[in-house]
Order: sequence, then C-alpha cells, then structure tokens
Amino acid sequence: MIRPACPRVIVIPDPRFGDGATIESLAAAAIKGGAAAVQLRAKGLPGAELVALGRRLAAACRARGALFFVNDDAAAALACGADGVHIGPGDTAPGRARRLLGERGLVGVSVYTDEGLERAEAARADYVAVGAVYPTATKAIAVVGLDGVRRLRAKTRLPIIAIGGIDATNAAAAIEAGADGVAVISAVSGARDPEAATRELCERVSDALAARGRGSTPPLRGAVEPEVPGAVEPEVRGAVER
Repeated sequence: MIRPACPRVIVIPDPRFGDGATIESLAAAAIKGGAAAVQLRAKGLPGAELVALGRRLAAACRARGALFFVNDDAAAALACGADGVHIGPGDTAPGRARRLLGERGLVGVSVYTDEGLERAEAARADYVAVGAVYPTATKAIAVVGLDGVRRLRAKTRLPIIAIGGIDATNAAAAIEAGADGVAVISAVSGARDPEAATRELCERVSDALAARGRGSTPPLRGAVEPEVPGAVEPEVRGAVER
C-alpha cells in the first residue's frame, strides 16, 4: 500500500468567514489551489445531511488526489468514505475513532499538552495538530506559540500540523519550528480569492519545507477505502442518523 504523505496544507472550509460561499465552493477552490486535504467541520448539520455533504466532498477530493477528513465524527467519516477523522479536545475519544476506522483509516488529534500527546500516541494517531500557534478568533483556545510547536516536536515522531492563526505571512515560521504542515480556516475561507490564497499558502509551506531540508512531508499510515453507500455497520448507522 502506498502511504500518503502528511498533508502540507489542510483547509477547513467555513462559509461564516467568506462572502456567500458555501462549504462545497470553498472546498473546490481550496483543492484547485493545491490543498493536500480538506476537513469538513459542520457540527450543526444533522447526521444524514453531514454524510451526504461528506460523500460529495470525498468524491471531489479523490478526483483531485487530496485527502478528506471529517471533524470529530468517526462514524460519519466511515459512512461517507472519508480518508479519516480529526479529533479535537472534548470530542470522541481517539481510541474509539481508531477502533471504528481500523488501521487503514487516518486519525488526527488536536494536542495542546504533553498529556494530550501521550493520549494521541496511545490511540495510534497518524498526526497531531498543535495550536493555537498564533492568536485566532476561530476557536477559544490558548496560544501555545512557536515554542509550543518546538516543545512537542522534540517529544514525538508523529507528523505535526500547525493550526491557529496561520496564514501565508506566518506559515513558514511554523514549519521552521518543526511543523510538517499547516491547517487553516479563515486564511482561505475569508479570502477574496480562496483559490489564490490556497495556492500562495501552499507555496510558502513548500518553500519552508525545502529550506528546512525536508522537501517532502513524512508518510501517514494509510487511508480508508471508500465505503459503498449504504453499507454501514449498525454502530455507525445509529451514530450518523442522529
């Protein structure tokens, strides 16, 4: 099996930051701009609508060679054929997500502390998201700064995704501090031209990785095979229908 590389740029589409754009249009622009992955975060959607949207996004990502993650909901990720799930603090336990997706599914975990890192490693996470690296209005989380990235980089061999206040002006500093990629919301979703914003961000990250002496990002474990629509295990079906 070919292992996908840790995504250099993960875009989390959020229409609240844009001008009338939808999640699908933002995702399409991000993929066209070179995003290596798209993460669906739409906690207000009912399960069935979330899965329907996820299936469309999964197909769009697959057509362009990008990875697709669902935020928090491992059952929905499995049901829509996503490559994996991203688990935040207070969300589904990483261990349960791993059990649902199996060894072929990708599990990312948000990490802010040493204890959180230990929890992610125990769940056999494929990567950890560290942040907020910079102040952000998107989520009320403490700023760990570049020093936080460096500190956790020294403690783990897992790929690190920097998140929180990341944009084209500061992404390179996060890479220099030890991150293998970045995740953004408003830097793309709030941009006048989301495609161009994604392209610029990808260029800055690629240049920073090359300058650091790592032209490519480390491999992840693998990816789930697309699910056949409707072929959902009972535990998963119950979760996504709620």
